Order: sequence, then C-alpha cells, then structure tokens
Amino acid sequence: MIILIRKRLLWTTAALLAIAAVLTALGFAIAAAYSPGIRKVIVIDAGHGGADGGVTGVNTGVTEAEINLAVARMVASELNALGYETVFTREGDGEAGAFSESEEAALYNKREEMQRRRDVIVNARPLCVISIHCNNFPSPARRGAQVFYSAGSTAGKELAAVVQKGLNALNTANTGRSYSALGGDYYILNCTSYPSAIVECGFLSNPEDEKLLTDDAYRRTLASVIAVSVNEYLSTSLK
Repeated sequence: MIILIRKRLLWTTAALLAIAAVLTALGFAIAAAYSPGIRKVIVIDAGHGGADGGVTGVNTGVTEAEINLAVARMVASELNALGYETVFTREGDGEAGAFSESEEAALYNKREEMQRRRDVIVNARPLCVISIHCNNFPSPARRGAQVFYSAGSTAGKELAAVVQKGLNALNTANTGRSYSALGGDYYILNCTSYPSAIVECGFLSNPEDEKLLTDDAYRRTLASVIAVSVNEYLSTSLK
C-alpha cells in the first residue's frame, strides 16, 4: 500500500510538471490566465462623447466620438477573445457618467468628465489603458495612425512602441510611410501610473483616412491590430 501511494504521488508530481511544461510551451498569455493575483483587465477609453464630439470628418461630417466608440468596442471584443476583461470609460454615445443629452449640454465640464474617466481607471486597476481617438491637421495631406505615451512613463513608452509597430503595417500599406510613437502631455496618459497609450487611428481631416475610418471592415482590422499588439506587450512585460 505504501509503495502504491508513493507511486501515485510520483505520478501526480510528474503530471503536474508535464502540465506546467505544456503551459510554458503554449506561451505566457495562456499561463497568465491561471496565475493567482493577476487580473487581466484592460481599460478602453473611447475619446470624447456627449457634448464633446471631437473633430469631424472632412467630407462626411462624422464625429470623432462616434468612430472612437465603434473602434473601442471592436478592440474590446478582440481583447475579450484573447482572454482579457475590458472596462470602458464610456459605453454609450454620451460622455463618461450617467447624464441625459440635455443635461450633458447644460452641465458639460471637460475637467470633471476627464476626472470621471480617471476614476474608472483607478477602480479597474488595469494592466494598461488604451485610449482611442482620431486625429486632425490643417493640411489634408497628413494621414496615418499615430500612438502617444506619457513622456515620463517608461512602461507607457514600451506599450506605445509595440502598438505603433503593429499599426505601421497598416500605415505602410495605406500611406506608404511609418511613424514612431511620440511622447505627449495628455491628461488620460498622466492621470494614473498604469501604462497608457493614446491611439490616434487616422486623420479625419484627410479624405482617404476618413474613408477608411468609416469602413466597418477596416475598423475591424484596425481593432485586431491594436488588440494583438497590446497582448504582445503584456505577454512580455508581465514575465
């Protein structure tokens, strides 16, 4: 009986070692899902909303807030499929917080609205923050996806660099050029210590970018690239 128990213990130990080896071979992204203490939460910030529509499309007049929310939802869906939990700073067409459209128009305060977004981030305790925006420039020739990070955040810079690298595949295919991630002084990047990046998905002041950003298929491709890039960053940074 003692010999049998010992054999069972040895088999159990061997089985556990084999399982651990399989998890390692499959990659950290899978193993992390079973790691105690690691909450795989990512905050998705759809920029603008409510009384603040952001910039508008040069031809269609589409609002940045509308595109930001559509892309943010797609990014969240892609991240969910990769095993992450996502939290939105705003989930509907309005700004962060529960206000009616008329109340938003009367009570809108940019500082307070951004502070509500900060509170969402703090309460979520995420692995990182991805803020979705669209860009604008006086010259209609400027186009492409650009990523920003807080100049004082090493982790934010690393996150932005990985996301920018992924987006540059789209930039090269659509614009013939690529960008480097840039440091910037923006509230959503500086309001917490979590690694954060702003993804400017394209220029609504450029007709070609506007056409892409209003195309559902392109937005899904864009969202997939962002999600895969975030997963690549986290798979490395959490080791």
